[in-house]
Amino acid sequence: MIIYKIAPAALWRQAEAAGVFTGAPVDRADGFIHFSTREQAEETAAKHFAGQTDLLLIAIDADALGEALKWEPSRGGALFPHLYGSLPMSAVLWSRPLPIRPDGRHLFAWTAP
Repeated sequence: MIIYKIAPAALWRQAEAAGVFTGAPVDRADGFIHFSTREQAEETAAKHFAGQTDLLLIAIDADALGEALKWEPSRGGALFPHLYGSLPMSAVLWSRPLPIRPDGRHLFAWTAP
């Protein structure tokens, strides 16, 4: 299964250089790294990253995270993936830009322009 992280490009580039992602400030404050499923990612972007540019969409192999990955209720009781630990780069499948469409929403790779 693939799960997704939305992150500022500069923060992600620092993680790539370090070989591990320890989370964004909100992740560290909450004690886990927030992820979304494909079905949840667009709502996550709209709710937490509205209008932000220079973001990346990062795809992660959920199975590679083992028991540190927990599925916990969040928005409306939906289960969201949370990683209790650092994200190793070996679990990352790809990252790509997450640009803004003319309507102000983010353009996901699986969304037609």
